[in-house]
Amino acid sequence: MLEKQIKDSIRDVKDFPKEGIIFKDITPILENPPLTKSITKEFVRLMDGMRVDAIMGVESRGFFWGPLIAQELGIPFIPVRKKGKLPYKTVSHKYDLEYGSAEIEVHEDAIKKGANILIHDDLLATGGTAAAAAEIVLKQKAHVAGFSFLVILDFLNGVEYLSKYNNNIKGLVNY
Repeated sequence: MLEKQIKDSIRDVKDFPKEGIIFKDITPILENPPLTKSITKEFVRLMDGMRVDAIMGVESRGFFWGPLIAQELGIPFIPVRKKGKLPYKTVSHKYDLEYGSAEIEVHEDAIKKGANILIHDDLLATGGTAAAAAEIVLKQKAHVAGFSFLVILDFLNGVEYLSKYNNNIKGLVNY
């Protein structure tokens, strides 16, 4: 039932950000507080039995549920931002995109050595950004406890790509 509610709320936007792509717009979900709360509780339920010391949310849509999950669990939230957006000393990772490259970063003191970090974002496509976040976790001598996504686009094989970091990859809806 939750999966159907989520899919019914996601808006398809054709040709965004470029022609030929159907963008899965999750923002209509945020207009429905009971659904947003149910999604948060489901993410927490999926993590039952996992040892997670912090939630690492990827800018910007990973900030929708990442802090809510962390709050429910009583653990820290670590924001992953685009290069140059954080005010303190950072650790970063540069990665390739299909149309160039990007770089993400976190504050250098946000990830504790040996911590188990769950990486959260709204959507898993090819896995490049989530893998870059995982690389930052490893650079900080911590562990990738797993990944969570609202949406997984199965046809882009992101789950396979991320499995080298951890096979614990959860999604609430798949396309």
